[in-house]
Amino acid sequence: MSEILGLWLEWLPRLLGGLWLGCKVAGLSLILGIPLGLVLALTVQAKSTVLRAATLVVVEIGRGTPALVLLQLAYFGLPSAGLTLSAMAASVLALAVCAAAYTSEIIRGGLEAVAAGQKEAADALGMSRLDKLRFIVLPQGLAVALPPLLGFSITILQGTSLCFAITLPELISQAYAIGASTFRYLPALVLASLLYAAICIPASMLVGVLERRLGAHHRA
Repeated sequence: MSEILGLWLEWLPRLLGGLWLGCKVAGLSLILGIPLGLVLALTVQAKSTVLRAATLVVVEIGRGTPALVLLQLAYFGLPSAGLTLSAMAASVLALAVCAAAYTSEIIRGGLEAVAAGQKEAADALGMSRLDKLRFIVLPQGLAVALPPLLGFSITILQGTSLCFAITLPELISQAYAIGASTFRYLPALVLASLLYAAICIPASMLVGVLERRLGAHHRA
């Protein structure tokens, strides 16, 4: 056991560097993906049938295509169309598309959860469609959607482990590299999983606490 602990201490800086890179990819993907998801959630409720249909197609393709396939398309497929991306840029692009598709449904559910009475009261006050959206629907809808969005953020962080397939030196890539050079795949991968768990388990607990507090607030 002491030998394994010694190896873990030796590998830890390298794996932490990979974890930090994965966190950056997840953060950038969410920064791009969530606003795009909001746009998709709004356009899927547009009056135009064509716009609604086009948005639904985009969302369903994004939700139906595995993230690994999106990564492969961004890194290996786009160069055929004349656009070559680094592994970092391809990872952010692919995961942002995935995030946009999934968060659009989360946000749409939050917007639809706003009580009809709130919208009717806004209409009775003569508020414009834009003002009703800005001051009534969006604040309340996003508050409802916040816990699921935070939960999905954890999923995106875990999803960065797929980026090893396009040579991004994130946590799993570093663990595989250590295993290949030392022939100790099991302890390297166990340490990588413990690092993921050290972030994801507390984050999941915080999301649960936030969800319960918001639920109590809405019931009150």
